[in-house]
Amino acid sequence: MSRYAVAKPYALPVSLGLLAGPTTGTVVLPRHIDWGPHYAYDLADHADLVLMYERVIREAQTPDDLHVYVDRDTLLRVWPDLFLPREARAAWQARFPELGPSAVAA
Repeated sequence: MSRYAVAKPYALPVSLGLLAGPTTGTVVLPRHIDWGPHYAYDLADHADLVLMYERVIREAQTPDDLHVYVDRDTLLRVWPDLFLPREARAAWQARFPELGPSAVAA
């Protein structure tokens, strides 16, 4: 376990209903979220979509970052596939019970 992951504050939206990110096309994330090599995420490709959501959830600095790049219905669909730090997943599931293990499995 990383000490950084434990200490890092994760941005959370006030409501999942405010998540209105793109659902089609390609997305290039800003440098403060994705500082690696320039990459365009193809939202029609499941692997790209999951990778983009992982990066946004891990690195968003404000709820606005989440509102712009994450879509509520898409998040609910891919949540089980996301590889996230335990602390990030726990924070999201504590605020949004619909992301909890029993709700996702239903």
